[in-house]
Amino acid sequence: MSAAPTTPVLDKADVPEKSPAVPQAPGTLARLVANPKVLLLIAAVLLAVVSAAVTGSGVWPGDLTFDLRAPLTDFNEWLVQNRDTHWIFLYFLLHISNSAEASVDAVGSLLTSLGFIGVTVLAVLLAWYAGGAGLRGRALRTAGTALVTFLVIGLLGMWEPAMETLALMVVCVVASAVVGFVLGLLAGLSDRGERFLRPVFDTMQVLPAFAYLLPLVLFFDVGVPAAFTATVIYSAPPMARLTSLGLRGGDAAALEASRSLGATSWQQLLTARIPLARKQMFLGLNQTIMMCLSMAVLASMIGAPGLGEEIFRALSILDIGQSLGAGIAIVLIAVWFDRTTAAAGDRLDDPDARRGRGATWIQGGVVVVGTAVAAVIGSAIGRVEWPDNWVVSISEPVNTVTTWIEDELGSGVPVIGGTLTLASGFSNYVLNPMRDALQATPWWAILVLGGVLAYLAGRWRAALTTVLALGLIGGMGLWTRSMDTLSQVLAGLLLTLVLGFAIGILAARVDWLDRVIRPVLDTMQTLPAFIYLIPMVALFMGGRFAGVAAAVIYALPAVVRITNQGIRDINPAALEAARSLGATTGQQLRQVQIPLARKALQLAVNQGVVLVLSMVVIAGMIGGGALGVDVVKGLAKGDLGLGMTAGVAIVCLGILLDRISQPGADIKKDHPLVKKGFQF
Repeated sequence: MSAAPTTPVLDKADVPEKSPAVPQAPGTLARLVANPKVLLLIAAVLLAVVSAAVTGSGVWPGDLTFDLRAPLTDFNEWLVQNRDTHWIFLYFLLHISNSAEASVDAVGSLLTSLGFIGVTVLAVLLAWYAGGAGLRGRALRTAGTALVTFLVIGLLGMWEPAMETLALMVVCVVASAVVGFVLGLLAGLSDRGERFLRPVFDTMQVLPAFAYLLPLVLFFDVGVPAAFTATVIYSAPPMARLTSLGLRGGDAAALEASRSLGATSWQQLLTARIPLARKQMFLGLNQTIMMCLSMAVLASMIGAPGLGEEIFRALSILDIGQSLGAGIAIVLIAVWFDRTTAAAGDRLDDPDARRGRGATWIQGGVVVVGTAVAAVIGSAIGRVEWPDNWVVSISEPVNTVTTWIEDELGSGVPVIGGTLTLASGFSNYVLNPMRDALQATPWWAILVLGGVLAYLAGRWRAALTTVLALGLIGGMGLWTRSMDTLSQVLAGLLLTLVLGFAIGILAARVDWLDRVIRPVLDTMQTLPAFIYLIPMVALFMGGRFAGVAAAVIYALPAVVRITNQGIRDINPAALEAARSLGATTGQQLRQVQIPLARKALQLAVNQGVVLVLSMVVIAGMIGGGALGVDVVKGLAKGDLGLGMTAGVAIVCLGILLDRISQPGADIKKDHPLVKKGFQF
């Protein structure tokens, strides 16, 4: 009888153990709940929404307001009465005023004496010299740009106002460059100076251009001195920032070699630091020139003569044809300035363009002699002023086209309904609900929400600044009107970010699109803000939507460029790893590119906020309403109490929005576009 089969005894080690459960990643909701910052933000949003639904009124209490208009009006009256006797005017402000007027008059007289032939030849020869002189392609292109610019200005009948603008521009650019260079030296050579000036420049950056006009009218009255001072203050920071950046970013080996040869601090500055910073300084000069042109045009609202005055006068009576002629002249001057200074800057990195001192002197002599000969010929043949029979009027045809747009495209167009229908619909279904929601939210809830957003972006100091800014707006009695302006800014910002992110991301992934839009963006960035109002009035007949549309177009280039740069600058290894794992194009974008470009996108939001606010305020000229129209009325009617309080509220909004969206000073300073001359 055979033995029954035995069951093999398994060793304990052979018994398969139960695999431990793999922990599941927490869901999206769980991650949000575990983040205290998200909980704080959700609580603040719920507080604002629920309080708005319950109360339905966000009126600032009258007991918490104070009268700022009366003391400002009294101060203005005191200034008017003491402008000819007080020491601060006699020994300080009067010297600035007289120097500015004398300098502008002198440059204007020089341009007049040269005549239109001499000025045109001078501009062409300067552009030719900046482009490298000779028969080089770059020199001929920049010279051709100058020639077309001044011929078209004359043909449009804008020669005289263009010369007035150029005279103010030349003086302002020289003064801004000198002030910016000195401040740049201070910030570039001294850590203490850099720490002191950086917050000053950051604050100046977020202030809309209008903010510079109002206080200076108090001290200088309307006219050239106020325009000159406002333009210099507004335009000097780019030169200072990029000079400081160039001095701090010089080649360490070259600086060490200079020190090892026994160079003193001054010798090292003159022979090493400044030469190494020339490229950045030229970029700073380019940005300063563009900002001078922008402010010089806008300063027409405080009595500055020139092309801006032509646009301001024409827009006030809705004469689109007349404003377009002046607008084209400003655009051409901006392009000429930009191309000329950019060509001069490019020569610094071009070994073939470097010539000996003798060749440089010869080229400079050609410019001087050619200009003198042209001026003499023009005077001899009696052609000092641009002939009236050479002027081509575009006012009537443009106004005819504008009337046709209003009649034929204003309404009744399939799908979109028309330009006026679109403007009305956007106002009724977007702007009005946003404004009503902000005005219905209790003021204290908005203070809490603003403080929380600023705290999450920049800690307690930013939160405190935000709450104080909102409190000052309410205390001046401008809460309701400020919420109206804020609704326009938020609507414009939303459109800007949607379009800017989409175009920027697409351009970063499609090289040919990047090449196509780059010159368009470059041109758009050279145009003064004033110019964007003209087509908006022609299409939408002014109003809040026209202001928002102008703001979107004005801010779009900055958002597109920063987004494009941010997407392109991510680590290629991370993107290659995602491709190797089989990630689709959409997955690469959502899970790799956008997360890694988060800081750049945050910077794009910040710049979009600042630029949209600036244009929304200027749009008060074309019916944008709210704070912008208060500033315009204050400047136009001399009611500085009204204009100054509205200006202070605008400054507070700018600081508030900057603190909420700020990406951090280190991101601004180290961003690649900063080193390429793009100003933040």
